[in-house]
Amino acid sequence: MVRRAAYWALIAGGLLLAGTARADNWPSHVIKVTIPFGAGSAADVVPRVVFDRLAAELGQAIVVENRPGAGGTIGSAAIAKADPDGYNILAQSSALTISPAIYPKLPFDISKDLSSVLMIGVSANVMIVPVSRPWKTVQDFIVDARSRTPGSISFGSAGVGSATHISAEKFRLAVGIETTHVPYRGGAEAVADILGGRIDFYFCPLATALPLIREGRVRALVISTGKRVTDLPDVPTPAEAGLKNAESVFWLGVFMPAKTPRDVVEKFYHAGIKLLAEPSMQQSLSKLGIEPFPMRPEEMDTFVAREIAENAEIVRAAGIKP
Repeated sequence: MVRRAAYWALIAGGLLLAGTARADNWPSHVIKVTIPFGAGSAADVVPRVVFDRLAAELGQAIVVENRPGAGGTIGSAAIAKADPDGYNILAQSSALTISPAIYPKLPFDISKDLSSVLMIGVSANVMIVPVSRPWKTVQDFIVDARSRTPGSISFGSAGVGSATHISAEKFRLAVGIETTHVPYRGGAEAVADILGGRIDFYFCPLATALPLIREGRVRALVISTGKRVTDLPDVPTPAEAGLKNAESVFWLGVFMPAKTPRDVVEKFYHAGIKLLAEPSMQQSLSKLGIEPFPMRPEEMDTFVAREIAENAEIVRAAGIKP
């Protein structure tokens, strides 16, 4: 029995040393990042800005691949089941914490199959409407919408269960109107139909909306967060518009498969948090409407779990189905 115990102790020690050596050598080759949304969306543009700079910080190339579909669950599932070697990374958004309530047969468990690594930052979604519509303010919209036939006003989203969808549903519930949801494969398609006047409103991520607003190509009516944003000082919050429980936040973060060696997770986290603290990086993200929201990986795990519970209540109230 003593020999056998000693044998297993040696094996365990060897595995631990092997894992440590692997972490010490990481990264030794190209890192692959999966973004589960279409190119050009805020969930694509913002992480790319970070990973372009992070590659130099880590001293290794980072290749980014888009795998959109099913509200971001296809790409997320691929990473959840990928080799936990530190070279398979997921760049996700708020949509991650919405999907469990939308898809009851989700092929992965967020808490068991993914580890939080780095919070890139948070932003607001902003309600934009075509300039061809008569609404100059959110109050104009509310008065008009309440007078119309239920379902006659349409809104777009970057997909069922996306953060843009939830922002719109929370707003709709607060206003007390019935609308028609038009889900797209990504935010770029929703923006195209807003510009073309084919849908009535879209809760667009700030990073994507700002250039369109500044160019006068769309009109901004309300911000999704509880405080106004510096770049849109005249756009009110839901509370200022007289709406209760309509606030929502859009966040972007980095995840790895759950069994990735902890030393690798920590190494990535420290490289990332160092980069995000640099004034030039903060300036780049600020231009995209992203605010720093630093937290440790374990704190991010808690944050994600809380978001999952809160979003489940919204999905039930809105009657969202896949």
